[in-house]
Amino acid sequence: MCTREKGHRGLHHRRGGSLLWNDLQADPPECPGTGTAAEAAPTLADGFPDGRAVCPVCWAFVPLDRGVLTPHDTWRGDPTRAEADRRREWFNAFGW
Repeated sequence: MCTREKGHRGLHHRRGGSLLWNDLQADPPECPGTGTAAEAAPTLADGFPDGRAVCPVCWAFVPLDRGVLTPHDTWRGDPTRAEADRRREWFNAFGW
């Protein structure tokens, strides 16, 4: 139960209630695209995305193992500015 004042910002189960989300109710971090058949994405001149495929569920660049996407968490953003710039360049060049 939330003990903060009513109407504060936060992750509540429903608007206006005092119940909070918990890990059991949240979506799992693992992407359901794991195990999907895929091919390596086309590469930019510098080699990006380095043999990885685009996950059709979360749009992450994911390594392949025998033609399927390896286990990965749903994409939540790039770890570095450089990776974000390369990702943007790739999507501008090859589209969605």
